[in-house]
Parts: sequence; structure tokens; C-alpha cells
Amino acid sequence: MMLLNPIVLGPLLLLWAFCYWIIPYFTTYKHLRHLPGPFIGKFSNLWLGLGARNGQKYAWVHGAHQKYGKVVRVGFNHVSIATPEGLRVVYAHGNGFLKDTFYEAFVSGVPGVFNVRDRAEHTRKRKIVAHAFSPGAVHDFEPYMSANLERWVSQLDRIASNPGKDGFTRMNMMPWCTYLAFDIIGDLAFGAPFGMVWRGRDECESSRPGEPATYVPGAETLNRRGELSSTLGLLPALRPWARYLPDPFFSKGLRSVKNLHGIAVAAVAKRLESTEGTQSGTQQRRDILEMLCRSKDAEGNPMARDELVSEALTQLIAGSDTVSNTACAIIYWILDGERRNPGTIVPRLQAELDEAIHASPLIAAHGEVKSLPYLRLCIDEGMRLHSTSAIGLPRLVTGQGGVACENEHFPEGTVLSVPSYTLHHTAEIWGPDVEEFKPERWLNATPQQRMSFNPFSYGPRACVGQNVAYMELSLIIGTAFHRYAFKLYQQKLASHEGFSKKPVECWLGIKLRDVKV
Repeated sequence: MMLLNPIVLGPLLLLWAFCYWIIPYFTTYKHLRHLPGPFIGKFSNLWLGLGARNGQKYAWVHGAHQKYGKVVRVGFNHVSIATPEGLRVVYAHGNGFLKDTFYEAFVSGVPGVFNVRDRAEHTRKRKIVAHAFSPGAVHDFEPYMSANLERWVSQLDRIASNPGKDGFTRMNMMPWCTYLAFDIIGDLAFGAPFGMVWRGRDECESSRPGEPATYVPGAETLNRRGELSSTLGLLPALRPWARYLPDPFFSKGLRSVKNLHGIAVAAVAKRLESTEGTQSGTQQRRDILEMLCRSKDAEGNPMARDELVSEALTQLIAGSDTVSNTACAIIYWILDGERRNPGTIVPRLQAELDEAIHASPLIAAHGEVKSLPYLRLCIDEGMRLHSTSAIGLPRLVTGQGGVACENEHFPEGTVLSVPSYTLHHTAEIWGPDVEEFKPERWLNATPQQRMSFNPFSYGPRACVGQNVAYMELSLIIGTAFHRYAFKLYQQKLASHEGFSKKPVECWLGIKLRDVKV
């Protein structure tokens, strides 16, 4: 085959780049030319994709807003709007916007409620899944959460039994929050914990059709899958070629996508096999998978096996990564707030917990902690500062008239997003102490502040499991600060982002408290 002469190839590549990137800037997307933003972002999604590849997209977008203002062009057809009005417009009920093609990179098997783009199909799926998160269903989850929390506390007791000279045992809390969250969602979504807390390591069974079961690091697999999917979602032209790229980020990420799907396949198969032949009068587990198995659509049809796996995988991702990241970050920020203002946060929190938890079990009961006002203030303030769902979730404008927002008009086909991290860290909204952990700010929160608080997204695609998340966080944070005293060793909470934002590590000291009941 004849190869092109390099003298000819160079000009051809320049011509292709000009036609692909430059001409659309002046023609198709000329209505966005006046918007400020990173230079490369005006012509392609490469700037956003590199941010995702480096695990810092949320920080890059936040920096762009600090430099350019509230409305920033971050991609060739993508505008980021960091205002409460943007949140209301972009994610509102009834606006008809679609999830962007970005979400297609997250599909493994068939689409789930998280990544399905068709509105009618999402409505069907959400009605089915919502039954698993009704108030009655959530109440039935507590025994499974409690059993895993007791195992977690037993391990922390063991760790705390070997203190150093300062009376505390040094530990990294991040992996232990991960083990607990994975085991809880394993119990809720698949019928059994993964056993991470008991083993004290990141390990899950994974299987693929026709292959023997293997064990893979579940949390690491999930993180790599999120990093890869976020990157390829922004750079879809790379998807067909990702396996051939020399950067191991892509080959490892693709392996993680398969392994994560395999974790769901193995767990669902094991659960369904264990229930086969069960007599009709036998008491069934009341968990997410059982409710999904019993669910029917409008025509009375149950979920197909591949859809069941995809929805269970959605719950695994949503219920493990977000809760583990958030729980660890809240612990850090409570301790950081106490370090900066000694005697103002931890004593108040522990006094509230000590009064509410009247007995002295290993763990708190949900009924004891679910309505504690200061605990809820600490949880909300921790979620504001960490923002585990930190990125702007992209939506595609629909309708011939487009949409108006922040004195700008965005025609049909424009991609809009609102970055939660930036909203949560805007001094104009929260005041000059925006970077400080101050739970009491929520006692007199303004309507603008409440509107800007976006830990679970907003509108019809908001997180369906947020009540379960609050329940888990109340139990974890309530139990931890009632049973233990902590000492924070690190000065900053560094984070790395896949789809959600994860603390890299959280080094602290731990010891048992002498609680008088």
C-alpha cells in the first residue's frame, strides 16, 4: 500500500484540523464565541477530557469559573453555569432536556436508570426502582446496615487497641469507609456483603460468561471505571480506539469496566441461585434486589436478567463510592473544624449523641440519630465542602426555542451543566468563610444558599437513593463520634475524581471514648 509523503501528509492533517475544529467555531457554534473560557475549550472537548484523565475535572472547571466568571465555555458546545439560576433552569422538572451523550460511556450491558438517555425509558425505570427506596423499604434496610456497622466497629476497636505515645492509634480512615460502604450496598443490592470489612482489604468476586470466577479490587475497579468513562464520555471519538492507545490508563480502565460488570453478574447470579427452590411461605429478605425482582412495569412484565444486572450495578456504584467518599470527608471536615476552633464542634456533637444513644451498644440505632439537629448540620456542611458529586452533569438543550439563562440564550443542541463543587465554594453565595467548616451556617441559611446546595443533583434525575444515603451517613457518623475520639494528623484533604470525588487518604488517630450512659 502506498504511504503518503510526509510533505503531503502534514498539510492534509492541518487541513483536516482546520475543517474539524476551526470552521465550526466560526459557523455552527458562532453563537458561543462571545463566551469566555479556556482557549482550547472553545474548539474541542480536549481541555475537559484532559481534566477528567487527570482526575481533576472539578478543580479545572472551578478554576475556570474563578478566572472567567459565572458563565464559562468549557467545550466546543458545552457551557458551564455556576449559579443557582443555572441549577433551576438546567435540571428543572418539565424542561425536556436530555442527558448528554456523555452518559453513553457509562453503559455496561444495557442502560440503567442512571445512564439511560431516553425520557420515557427513564420514567419507566425510575418508577420501578423508586419502590425500592420508599420510606417503608428504607426502614427495612436498617438490620443489614447495622450488621455491617457492627463488624466495622469491631475492626476499629481492634485497630484502636494499639495506641501510640499520644494515646491514639494512627490509621487511614479512607479505606475503612470504603470497605463498610461496599459491604452495606452488597448486603442491600445483592443479598450478602462482599466481606471487605471482615477481610480488611479491597476484594470482590467477579465473573464473566464462560470464565471461572476471579477476585478483583472492587473499589479500585470502580474508581478506574469512573475515570475512564468520564474521559471517554467527553472524548467519544476515542472510544473505538481506546484499547489501542499506548496510555495504560485506557487499557486498565477498559479492564475495570468488564470487571465491575462481572462483580454485578456474579453477585446477582449468586443471590438468584440461593433463592431458587425457596418455598412460597418462606420469609424473604427485604432488600433492593428482592424488590427489583418483584417489580413489574406498566404491562405487568418483570425485569429481564440483563436489566436486573444493570440496575443492581447502578446501586452498587451509587451506594458504595458516594457514601464511602462522603463519610470519610465528613469525618475529616468535622475534625478540621474542631482543629481550627477547639471545643466548638466535636464536644457539641458528642454531647448530642451521648444524650440520644441511651444504651451502650456497639452502634447507634437509626431511631436515635435520624432527627439529631447538630448531626444533620455536620453532615450537610461536610457534603457542601467535599461535594462528592462535584462535576457539572451535562444536559442537552431540547426544543426549537432553546432556553434563556443568566442573560444568555442557548439554542437547541447546546450542552449545559452546573458544577456543584463551584456552587458550594462560591463566596458570593456562602460568605467570606466559604472554605471553613461551620455547621451553624445552616441554622440561618438563605434561600439562595439552600437552592445552591446540590449534593444529590436536582430535578427529575436527582438521586433516587438520597434517603438511604442520609440514613447510612447518620449511622456511620453518629456511631463513629459516639464511640471514638479522633485526632487529625493531615493538614489537607486531597481528592481525586473519577465520576465522583474521592479523598485520596485521611490519616487520623483513633481511640475508644469513655462514655458514661
